[in-house]
Amino acid sequence: MKFSENWLREFVNPPVDRAELCQRLTMAGLEVEGVEPLGAGLDGVVVAEIVACETHPNADKLRVCKVSIGSGESLQIVCGAPNARPGLKTPLATIGARLPNGVEIGKAALRGVESSGMLCSAKELGIDTDASGLMELPADAPVGKPLAEYLGLPDATIELKLTPNRPDCLGLRGLADDVAALFGVAVNGPQAAAVPAVITTQRDVRLDAGADCPRYLGRVIEGIDATVKSPLWLAERLRRSGVRPISAVVDVTQYVMLELGQPMHAYDRDTLSGTISVRRAQSGESLKLLDGNDHKLDPECLVIVDEKRVLGLAGIMGGYDSRVSDTTRNIFLEAAHFAPSAIMGRARKFGLHTDASHRFERGVDAELSRVAIERATSLLIAIAGGKPGPVIEAVLLDYLPRRATVGLRRARLLRVLGMRVADTEVERILRALGMRVDTIADGWQVTPPSRRFDIEIEEDLIEEVVRVHGYERVPTRTPSGELRLGMRSEAEVAPARLRAQLAARGYREAICYSFVARELLQHWSLADTAVALANPLSADLGVMRTALLPGLVEALKHNLNRQQERVRLFETGLVFTQVDGELSQVSHLAAAACGRATPESWASDKRELDFFDVKADIETALALAGHRDDVGFRPLVAPHLHPGRSAEILLGDKAIGVVGGLHPRLLKALDLDRDVYVFEVDLAVASAGSVPRARALSRFPSLRRDLAIVVPAQVGYVAIESCVRAALGEQLAEVLVFDQYLGANLGSDVKSLAMGLILQDDSRTLTDEDADKCMARALAALERECQARLRG
Repeated sequence: MKFSENWLREFVNPPVDRAELCQRLTMAGLEVEGVEPLGAGLDGVVVAEIVACETHPNADKLRVCKVSIGSGESLQIVCGAPNARPGLKTPLATIGARLPNGVEIGKAALRGVESSGMLCSAKELGIDTDASGLMELPADAPVGKPLAEYLGLPDATIELKLTPNRPDCLGLRGLADDVAALFGVAVNGPQAAAVPAVITTQRDVRLDAGADCPRYLGRVIEGIDATVKSPLWLAERLRRSGVRPISAVVDVTQYVMLELGQPMHAYDRDTLSGTISVRRAQSGESLKLLDGNDHKLDPECLVIVDEKRVLGLAGIMGGYDSRVSDTTRNIFLEAAHFAPSAIMGRARKFGLHTDASHRFERGVDAELSRVAIERATSLLIAIAGGKPGPVIEAVLLDYLPRRATVGLRRARLLRVLGMRVADTEVERILRALGMRVDTIADGWQVTPPSRRFDIEIEEDLIEEVVRVHGYERVPTRTPSGELRLGMRSEAEVAPARLRAQLAARGYREAICYSFVARELLQHWSLADTAVALANPLSADLGVMRTALLPGLVEALKHNLNRQQERVRLFETGLVFTQVDGELSQVSHLAAAACGRATPESWASDKRELDFFDVKADIETALALAGHRDDVGFRPLVAPHLHPGRSAEILLGDKAIGVVGGLHPRLLKALDLDRDVYVFEVDLAVASAGSVPRARALSRFPSLRRDLAIVVPAQVGYVAIESCVRAALGEQLAEVLVFDQYLGANLGSDVKSLAMGLILQDDSRTLTDEDADKCMARALAALERECQARLRG
């Protein structure tokens, strides 16, 4: 936001120079981004009038002017400006003047003609960037008056870099309150007294957009002169605030916006028809805006309409067909409150960014509309004449924003700032910022003004106190207090150990977005519980992930498409689900792999990765937490997994994840031309184990007995091992599977397994007789529970 320093000082004039003013504003959170001094060093520059103008006798592009400065004889000035003409009032730098650009004025002869001074452009005077010709002053400018005095110079254009939570400072009136609080001075400035209606003409207003527009004020003014130019003081304030003067009506609405922070708009009343309404646009409607471009509208757009057509984009820009022109004689002034949610992002959708949208997107005081329309009426009548009608207001009180009371505790203020601020100073600061303060036993109850959208919690009030009191006054102290270190349970495996284990198995860690496309989850049949984002980064990142695997496999595919033949990736992270309105987030561990089972080498085979490789990877990870004997697997049917190559991972009787190959249908949908094997487990469950316990090694030797059995094909090895362990108890130290055979000579639907049983006792040396008894018990249990028979 740009503004004139002199204009600000009309509202509040602290007894400090420009440098200190800017420094205090920056320290209070209103960062001064730039300062451009204007009109310094204009001693000797006065208002002059060209009384005669002739062509230079020796140069076609130069003119010899007779110039009056209000006293004595006219001065002869040689000038090359194209707009030099009799009757023009313009600045004259007299002999001895030194301009801001360093040029010192003295008598000179140009092409043989003497010149006693210099007629100046705005750029030469350091007032503006316009160097196209002489600076033209109003016809009523007093000849001979020092230019600095006439223009209210010196001055400076100050530019603030405001944060989005301070839209109240997008108007000088709101900024003045902060300056007054910083320096402990009073706020003055012009008051917007009510302008009584002179005529009865009015136009009805209807609100059909609910909370999007809870207040709209309008006023008819008849008989204005739209051709009149804005007075110099108003045009200069606009120019120094970065706004180009256009016409009296437009300039007044811009002036009020800069002064109060309330955007306004003026319509040519004679182009309107019937009642003015505020509603959402209808599909198929279009509007030609003031910039001359036609735009297609949709129901997301808030619009101003009459009974025949759309008049403007609410809070953004007015329409071309209802604009005020030089032929306009009657206008309809608009001052409304639009909710930030109704305006936010709409201007960017049309490639626009206007002063109005910038303010409404951040929030405009809902109580400012009437003040603004009265102030604009007063200025407009004084400048362009006209007769005002009554102010018509349409309001939906239930939708107007209300500022809730916020508590501020004295003890909390002390704890956060680390210093004590006197109660009287706290109350002074808050009241100077326009807040209502009620003292209670342990602090204050504070009600912020309607313009302060950013005051919602206690910390907001603490921020207000410290930024006005001065951040530089907060003492620098070493933090004190007892710090408790978080101790991880000895029974829990740190995620870093799990990651290191998988890295040792040849995996690389990936970090994927927590956001994915809903269509991707639908391919995986995992979209039913997805949490939709209210404001996604893009359409491809519209929902939170319900599993790690979809994003991880996309990363795997990305690598495959870049000539990586063997890809093994893993990730730890949160997954998000919503069931019956309840949101939950759980940490998972997942991995995806494809390609050869081992890196390419002369010493290794070229076998492709299979289910058992990935199963072994997750088993080694779970073993870190001591999960060895209690880990199991059972067949699983899942939409995204291969029906014959997938299993549910069990910890005891509890399912903690899945492992297997991707379903061929899913591979096709993802455009993958090779098998991909994956696993995903609940990280919290997988990493929770028991404290390791030392066990004495047996001092007695072990025995090995091999056992070859034939069992039904559907009987899994987990069931066979569990059966043997249950039958032999502690005397079974280890079970090894060293052969599996499938063949027609065994019969259909059966398989042969050969196992080595390692037998050992902690109290004695086992004999062959003990070993034979163990083998008999194991075989009997297998025959009974697994329908096994000894292979002949």
